[in-house]
Amino acid sequence: MTLVAPLAPATADRTTVEQERSAAPSSVRVQQLDVPLVFGHRGASGYRPEHTLASYELAIRLGADYIEPDLVSTKDGVLVTRHENEIGTTTDVADHPEFASRRTTKTIDGVAVTGWFTEDFTLRELKTLRAKERLPLVRTGNTRYDGRFQVPTFTEVLALVARWEKRLGHKIGVAPETKHPTYFDSIGLSLEEPLLRSLKQAGKNKARSKVVIQSFEVGNLRELDHATDVPLVQLADARGGPYDLADEGTTYAELTSRGGLRKVARYADWVGPEKSLVLPRDPAGATGAPSALVGNAHRVGLRVVVFTVRDENQFLPTNFRVGTDPNAKGDVFGEITALLDAGVDGIFADFPDSGVFARDEWVG
Repeated sequence: MTLVAPLAPATADRTTVEQERSAAPSSVRVQQLDVPLVFGHRGASGYRPEHTLASYELAIRLGADYIEPDLVSTKDGVLVTRHENEIGTTTDVADHPEFASRRTTKTIDGVAVTGWFTEDFTLRELKTLRAKERLPLVRTGNTRYDGRFQVPTFTEVLALVARWEKRLGHKIGVAPETKHPTYFDSIGLSLEEPLLRSLKQAGKNKARSKVVIQSFEVGNLRELDHATDVPLVQLADARGGPYDLADEGTTYAELTSRGGLRKVARYADWVGPEKSLVLPRDPAGATGAPSALVGNAHRVGLRVVVFTVRDENQFLPTNFRVGTDPNAKGDVFGEITALLDAGVDGIFADFPDSGVFARDEWVG
């Protein structure tokens, strides 16, 4: 990451907390939130093409506590919301003959990827494209919205949130994720500085702002810890490890171990594991007793938000599936209840209303 001098030095209070975490994690143990949080994953991506203003707006209307914009950069350094910088599967770029020559193959985080990439388009060019459903064979109903929505900028997302905060009379959370930060650094399009500038301009750059910044990498979170007081989330997949620590051989399993969580707590405020790290599955794909991850995280002062809860059978553990149609909805309420019983502080959900309903029923 190319962060320069800290844009917003950490406060004394935060430094004290970090020192306490390092010296005596048990003294900063956090308790499960009375009302766990529902994060609209890419908005309400179960109902609208992901990472569109329509998707974020619907998530807000359905009661999500936070919305999640994944951030990538355009050629001219503007942050836009896409799950990946490759946009062949989420926009109609393939239908634009004027951009046919920009189809290429790049190595992103060590993997060869072929398609069209946001960093090869100016914002003006990107705005000529339209979003489409990423999972058309699973969420066929969402394809009726193909071609209706632009790719939004992060600034536009924050403006949408501000309008709805005024309309509803309460704060709406924003959980931006920096995508492939090492890669974007390598091509001179660092994500962190424009992210922090946008938050500052929106008045959401304080420790108590309803904002959390996420990353699957470690280095950019460590640097962000010195540049902002906004809470940070260390994401952890069920396999592999942080790309920026690949040379060291660090795995997500190590990061989410008891000792690893102690280290994470020195720079982050949350850990965001893939849900099977909290509810492991047996060989048949069914969940059983929860792992020790949530308790270990709470002991060192970390809250826990899991990803990703989806309603369709194919994304559910086998013991929560209903019928044999992989695209039919299963017992997602049961899965969410099991995760909440395991002590998680939040869930990422493609269908935020399912998350809100299950959470509110669980709270009673």
